[in-house]
Amino acid sequence: MPARHTHLSPRSAHGQLAAALAALRTEFSVPDGFAEPVLAEASEASPSMPERDLRDIGFVTLDPTGSRDLDQAFHLERRGEGLLVRYAIADLPGFVRPGGALDLEARRRGQTLYLPDGSVPLHPRLLSEGRASLLPGEDRAAFVWSVRLDGSGAVGEARVERALIR
Repeated sequence: MPARHTHLSPRSAHGQLAAALAALRTEFSVPDGFAEPVLAEASEASPSMPERDLRDIGFVTLDPTGSRDLDQAFHLERRGEGLLVRYAIADLPGFVRPGGALDLEARRRGQTLYLPDGSVPLHPRLLSEGRASLLPGEDRAAFVWSVRLDGSGAVGEARVERALIR
């Protein structure tokens, strides 16, 4: 005689999955939100604007549609037989005061966690998805690596600088 299968309704299955994911978050002490001092510091922080202006360069991000946590962008430019590759990383450190509440919380977390039911950000979303994110049409401070590649892909001159990008 075949074994009987118990069928769960979609609502029941979703409820069980949500409960299991919540239990895992508890078991592994996954942070839920940020303490008020961390949020206050994040909302008051403002980085200095870099002197180098690269807003005329057409940086693009490679993220899913609707993403707001845009922490890296790039630009490729043909240079003779080779390329000039520019790679920009959002200047999150510019918002973080060493030893402050935001710094200590980021060190405690270590990284953004991407989970089946959402993400747990390293920094408050008002920074990572807002004021520090490399959102389209916004002027942002970033660390920009510029690397020249010859026609065979060999690395030539390379430098990194803090710059204003859009």
